[in-house]
Amino acid sequence: MFAQIKHMAIVSENYALMGRFYEAAFRLRTSARARPESAVVVGDGYVGMNINPRRAGRQAGFDHFGFEVEDVETVFARMKAKYPSINVLKRPGNRPFAGLSTHDPAGNVFDLSQRGMENRRDVYEDGDWKQERTISHFGLRTVIPETVAQFYVDVFELRALERPADDPNFYLSDGRVTLMVMPWNINDYLGSGIERPALDHIGFKVESVEAFKKDLQALVERNPSLSPSPVGSGPEGEARLKLFSKCPFGKHQLADPDGVLIDISDA
Repeated sequence: MFAQIKHMAIVSENYALMGRFYEAAFRLRTSARARPESAVVVGDGYVGMNINPRRAGRQAGFDHFGFEVEDVETVFARMKAKYPSINVLKRPGNRPFAGLSTHDPAGNVFDLSQRGMENRRDVYEDGDWKQERTISHFGLRTVIPETVAQFYVDVFELRALERPADDPNFYLSDGRVTLMVMPWNINDYLGSGIERPALDHIGFKVESVEAFKKDLQALVERNPSLSPSPVGSGPEGEARLKLFSKCPFGKHQLADPDGVLIDISDA
């Protein structure tokens, strides 16, 4: 396809611990090219994940994602023609996944890369491999879901997947990873803390949900510091889990040690 979703990024004050969690729980590999003083970089052979240290003034959590495209000039031309208010920022040379950064019509930031472009290293240059536990989808909540979904179709040629007539979500695929664009409505947070429109969760496909849960329990017993953050605890947690569990892909919901929501499926 013209564009591939090749990058996810989390911001964390505990980035080293978080890297260990994703290595141990999902068997992601650490990039041999990463600089551990800057960030932890792990990957599943297709998607690379940066876990970046949190700096003053920056919000923690699931922060942004990134595309690798066949030709960035084509992206620029499409945005100029249909979305002229959107700007592009060239990033500093120390950003290995982000030669360029831009945003969608709702302001959600993502990175752009192209083979041969500067700023490429880490998982982008480590080569591909296959493993059983992989990033399969991610969720994005916005007040303008149809507009945002159409942007990713127009600019990146993501394929819109079929959905039931009563399904308010939009499902866009690069052939392997699915971007789920969901409506954000403040009333959905009745009984829970209100979260702003933003990236919502990361989805993993595993060989077996039950095997994953068993492995995770053994991991926590060996190293309690890698325990997932509780999801669904107390009345507010139950309300948030009810909203989270509406994702049609997931069979099991949890959160990483920093609270980033994770959806698990095996089919």
